Order: sequence, then C-alpha cells, then structure tokens
Amino acid sequence: MAEKAHGERPASGGRSLHGSRAVITGAASGIGRAIAAELSVRGATVWLADIDGSRADEAARAIGGRARSAAVDVTERGALEALAERVFEAEGRVDVLVANAGVSTMNRFLDLSDEEWDRTFAVNTRGTFLTIQTFARRMVHQPVLEGTQIRGKVIATASMAARLAAPLLVHYSASKFAVVGLVQAAAKELARYGVTVNGVNPGYVRTDMQRREVVWEAELRGIDEEAVIREYVGQTPLGRLQEPEDVARVVAFLASRDADFITGEIVEVNGGALTT
Repeated sequence: MAEKAHGERPASGGRSLHGSRAVITGAASGIGRAIAAELSVRGATVWLADIDGSRADEAARAIGGRARSAAVDVTERGALEALAERVFEAEGRVDVLVANAGVSTMNRFLDLSDEEWDRTFAVNTRGTFLTIQTFARRMVHQPVLEGTQIRGKVIATASMAARLAAPLLVHYSASKFAVVGLVQAAAKELARYGVTVNGVNPGYVRTDMQRREVVWEAELRGIDEEAVIREYVGQTPLGRLQEPEDVARVVAFLASRDADFITGEIVEVNGGALTT
C-alpha cells in the first residue's frame, strides 16, 4: 500500500488548496502571474519561476503570503534541476506544477525564419517537456496526499491555436499542438504513480504577449490594431477578451481535489471561440 503523507493538506472543501505547494513557470506576468495569485488566494505556497528573475521577485512580493520567486530558463535542463532541488529542499514536495512558460512571434509562413521556429519550439515544447519531466521524476516518489491516491497534479498551458491552426502563427500553433500531445501521452504514463497531467487552452487573453501580437498582426495584415481586437472579440461568443484570471480559475480547479479523477484532458478556456 502506498505511503500516506500526514498533515500535508487539511480535508477541507475540494476547492481549497490550503497547505499545497505549487510551482508555476512563466509566472512573472500574464497568465502565469494570475495562476500564482489564484493558487495563493486558495491557500497554496506558490513558487513563481521565470526567466526574468527581477519581475518574478516583484510579482511574488505583490502576491505576498507564502509566495516565493526564482529565476529559471526552461530551455536549460540544468536550470530546472537546480530549481527542483531548491523547491523540494524547501518544501519537501510539490503538489502542483504548472508548466506555463511560453513565447510567441508572428510571421507569414513563407517568411518564417529558422531562428523563430527554433526559439518557439525551444521554449514552448522543449521547455514544457523539460519542466514536466524534471519535476515528475521527483513527484512520482513523494507520498500520496492523505485521503487520496494522488501524489501530484501537473497542468500545462497550451493554446486555442493548438486546436485551431492560426495564420501567421504556424510555428506557435505547431509548438502548442505538440504540447497537447505531450500532455495526453504523459498523463497515460504517470497515472500509475498517482500524478495527473492536464492542460488548458486559452483563447484571446488580454496580456502583454497579446498586445505585442496585436501590433504584429495589424502590421502584417495592413489593418489597424483596433480592427484586430474587434475581430478577436467578434470571434468570441461571450463577447469580450479573456482576462488571465479566467484561465487561472480553471487551473485552480484542475489543481484541486475536485479534479482528482481527471487526467489527460485539455480544457478549452476561450469564451466559446472554439468548441470541440
């Protein structure tokens, strides 16, 4: 019988994350920061990891409570190993891992450079793989949480572009399609250890990344930025751009006891812009 972790998390409501330890990559801004804040509000100790360590520090201070920060480049296995060592030494375990770090650029397919392709895959695909593998290698050996058969939860951020290929985002779409496959295959392998693996597909989310994309798309298509935003909203049946918090609340659900029997799923969080 699997060893139980005593005193790790109170048997409170399924939506509470009191006592959980969470690591979120790409957490200095945007969706990652919102996820860290949401998990913190629900009682988790959160580690905000980002390639921009100073912004991660600022975000952790703003969140307060038991928020911690760390600088990490998710394309470097050694950096992730060092992060995992630091977190496990400090916390003893990781209950929730959110592989959220990602990048984007925009270009026409015929003009797309090798450098754009390689950098996008290095962060979005290789980075997600390295993040999950590095932490999962430790998570599969930690005790199950009291009253459960679960050792930990892994959640990856993909994109609506992983289901609906996007013009001007060939490299980004391809990298996120790969993340979906990674999540679903890893879920089947890690289930036997009591580690669930799920993903979220955000749509048109109001972030710094989106603001850059709006500028690029407007320039590439020869239209104004307001027209791009109107198209995004027009393609979203709920009639507005997403906020990072819309994604964060779904991640919090997947991290909670309510989602203990969900694995290998990709949750579409896009206001109806894409239904499957």
